[in-house]
This record gives sequence, structure tokens and C-alpha cells, in this order.
Amino acid sequence: MKVGFVNIFGKPNAGKSTLLNALIGEKLAIVSPKVQTTRHRIKGIMTTDAYQIIFSDTPGIIGETRYKLHERMMGAVKGALEDADVGVLLVDVLDNLEENDTIFTALRLRVPCVLVLNKVDKAKKEQLDTALEFFKDKPYAKRIVTLSALTQNGVPVLLDAITELLPEGEAFYAEDEMTDLPEKFFVAEMVREKI
Repeated sequence: MKVGFVNIFGKPNAGKSTLLNALIGEKLAIVSPKVQTTRHRIKGIMTTDAYQIIFSDTPGIIGETRYKLHERMMGAVKGALEDADVGVLLVDVLDNLEENDTIFTALRLRVPCVLVLNKVDKAKKEQLDTALEFFKDKPYAKRIVTLSALTQNGVPVLLDAITELLPEGEAFYAEDEMTDLPEKFFVAEMVREKI
């Protein structure tokens, strides 16, 4: 069985929480157009006969930490860097590609990564081609996958790319577990999403 921890990294509003929800098939992470909606690492567990993947949705990566909350959130990102077996580097295909490259290069990831170009449903063919060309030779990208987390188009391709990179092992969680967080955390998050 393939087993491992897969951490999702990217700038704020790249679609990390939407992707986590699409991968798990349940709404674990709240989604909002507001920047920095995700304040804690949220783990989602996906188990099949062939693999168990423990996904971690991290707060959006920001360069400058002006507030204590930002510092704590970036601490969560740094912690995620250290415990991943595979990284998912999520890019909004309509975003500044150079800024994303600068962030991913600065992360100095020591694990294999799948670069994901998200929101392809909103991109023109030229924009997608430009992004694919830009990232194709980047050393941090073992594979590049295009998808729309919102429509879930391309999610199975991403799962295949991730499982190829995972090590063999024993499951960490029971087959029916979907997260390691308590129910009251999700109740509080749902309230925060509505505000």
C-alpha cells in the first residue's frame, strides 16, 4: 500500500482549500475569497485499497508577516515543509508566475513535488501554454498537472501523480477516518466562513 503525507502549498487564494475538499470529496476546509481564510493546518485523510494519503491544507504563503497571526500561520507552513512525503505546489494559472516561482524556490523543498496549475477552467489556452512552458524545467516540479479544483476536472490525474511518488507502508489511520481534527473545530470554522 502506498502511504504518505502530502502537503499543499501556494499563495493565498490559489485554491488550496477547494483542492483539499475536491480530493477528499467532503467539505473539510472553508472556502472564501478573503485572503488568509485558512489559519490552521487542516488534515484530510483519503484511504482506498491501494493507498492512504494524508493531505494537509496550509495557510497561504505570504512574504511579509506584519501581525502575530501571520507569523503563527507561516510557522504552520514551515512545519508542513518538514513532515511531507510529497508536496503539491498550487498555482492559480492566472496569477503572477514569477512570484510563485520565487516562493517555491525559497521553500527549498527536500521532497518530490507535483506542480499544479489550478483554475484552468478560467484560463485561455495561451495563458495555460505560457504557464506550462514557464514551469516545465523548474527543479522543484517533478510533475506538472493542470486542473480545476472547483469543477474537479483533472483531480484523478493529480491523485495518480501523487501516488506514484509516495512510499510503500502501513496505514496511519483507520479506513473511515477523514480528519484528525475534532468536530468542534469544524463547527467554529463554518461559523467563521459565514462572517
